[in-house]
Amino acid sequence: MDFDSVWTSAAEIPGWLTEDQARMLWEAVSRLRPGATVVEIGSHQGRSTVVLGHAARSVGARVVAIDAFVDGRLFGGRSTRDRFEANVAEAGLSDVVELVVGYSTRLRPAWTRPVDLLYVDGKHDYWTYVDDLRWSAHLPPDGEILVHDCYSSIGVTAGTLHKVLLGSRFAYLDRSRSLARFVVRRPGFADRLRVVAQLPWFTWNVFVKVLLRLRLRRVASWVGHHGPYDPY
Repeated sequence: MDFDSVWTSAAEIPGWLTEDQARMLWEAVSRLRPGATVVEIGSHQGRSTVVLGHAARSVGARVVAIDAFVDGRLFGGRSTRDRFEANVAEAGLSDVVELVVGYSTRLRPAWTRPVDLLYVDGKHDYWTYVDDLRWSAHLPPDGEILVHDCYSSIGVTAGTLHKVLLGSRFAYLDRSRSLARFVVRRPGFADRLRVVAQLPWFTWNVFVKVLLRLRLRRVASWVGHHGPYDPY
């Protein structure tokens, strides 16, 4: 299947991944070799998993989807897991996608399998995100990491500033709105400047979030944000 066909079906699954971001995931997987492993941290109902799964099938790779399916209004618990499994099955990807239920931070210390591409869309607090970046220990040199909500979540952005801008292990490549792409290599000065250049957009996101929390949607529309959801 080509990307457009896959997105037509994946877009029906509830989630916050945009078409351009899905294409970015698709292209990242398409660069992998046969036998590669993609690790996705945070799967929700499977919108991104379906995109990753079809892309993985096209190159002979596999996807490991990690999600704790926490109970509660935001995450849905068991019902979300049921929808995830149904969506993966309906997409015909049960033989490509392996579901591992659990917290990424608890699974990581015992993980021994190589990882060829890492997609992080888990819990958005600073500590969890920074720990999720440690999965990169299983990536090869120049392995890619894609992070959703990188410039629309305070915790994730703080972690990016600490570990990417001020760190020595990851270099920033590009982004599609809040989906950022990094590579495992020592960053140069130009790499760090590209991170700094994203900060005005992050500041705008925070401002929009404050307006939405204050229920000032009309004001948010005046600064270019439309709809009830946070920028992503």
